[in-house]
Amino acid sequence: MNETNAEPISQADAPKELEPQTADNQLRRENIVPRKTIVYETRVDPTVIRLAGEKVKQQPFTKFGLLKPKSEEIQFVSLEKYYSPFIVINGKYSIDYYRKGTYIVKVDNAVKEVILLNNKFLPEPDSEHSYGTNSQIKLEGEERIVNEAKAFLVLNSQGQDTLPKSLPAAPSEKNPQEIIEQNGLKQFDENIDVDFLKQRIIKRPNNVSRIVSENFEVTERSIIYAPRYKLKYVNSKNAQEKTVEFDAVTSEKIHA
Repeated sequence: MNETNAEPISQADAPKELEPQTADNQLRRENIVPRKTIVYETRVDPTVIRLAGEKVKQQPFTKFGLLKPKSEEIQFVSLEKYYSPFIVINGKYSIDYYRKGTYIVKVDNAVKEVILLNNKFLPEPDSEHSYGTNSQIKLEGEERIVNEAKAFLVLNSQGQDTLPKSLPAAPSEKNPQEIIEQNGLKQFDENIDVDFLKQRIIKRPNNVSRIVSENFEVTERSIIYAPRYKLKYVNSKNAQEKTVEFDAVTSEKIHA
């Protein structure tokens, strides 16, 4: 492609947002709110859980949905309270960028040159359809694109997705850090939740030629510790042990 009589826009004349930037430049802007630590209050007494456990203690020992042991054969062993941690984070990512593009314009085979915007283009043979009567010119340009991604994540301690219903609404303990330390609960690195979110939604395209803006924002982030009860039972006939777990906020049985 040949160009003549073209007067390129100078850098000083270009709008500020169009100043050339390469994909390697560190343009990302981050706005991340502080993380909250929440420990749910235990709302159910252990005695209530013991009664609930008696009603379902045969279920873990039932085979094929039919072979159920007798209730008196299943003996209570122990009750343990523990806390299950969850990561909750909400945020979004956006990138406003340019990518290079080539545009093919078909012209009649008799055309010797094309003038567009004071630029001269010399037609070339259509290599894919050499038997035809058309030639073509190639126009080089840029395309501006805006990509956005949002996510609201509820993750367990291994970073696996969990349904929001796994976390019932509950009041928070007044001194969560004290409870965490007293119970030796697992604590998380300061930015582990942000890293999880970045892995999910930050996808910079491979064909970026220059970037106008790139933003990452976190509007909500919490580590929530939900209390649970674990009851252990043993089958007196074969010494087989099984556990049943309950939510210490709602007393609902937790299904594996």
